[in-house]
Amino acid sequence: MPDDKPEKPLAGTGERAGRVPVECAVIGKMKAGDVIVLTAAASVQFLRPIFVRVIRELPERHTYHGWVWIEGYQLNAAGDAVARRELYVMRAGVRMQALPVNPTRPAKRRRVPVRVG
Repeated sequence: MPDDKPEKPLAGTGERAGRVPVECAVIGKMKAGDVIVLTAAASVQFLRPIFVRVIRELPERHTYHGWVWIEGYQLNAAGDAVARRELYVMRAGVRMQALPVNPTRPAKRRRVPVRVG
């Protein structure tokens, strides 16, 4: 008889059910504006996944093979920048993520003049 309980995530992945989508793709060279997800796969400091909008990679800093320094903004749930950070992460653990577009405030309605007559 099959077990009805959902499977638990693997230990050490840092990805809890429902927090980080499975369809995230592994990222190569990061460029300004990319939104990435950092989990424990990228570094042990990210037990809770965070979203980061990349400002730039810092190639002038020497690192171990497979690791990279990045500069970026940590994002909150609404996609707003809350902190500027420099992060040391394993490139293979970085995942690309597209955040949903949710406006932070309602758009103003513009009135267009109407020609009469």
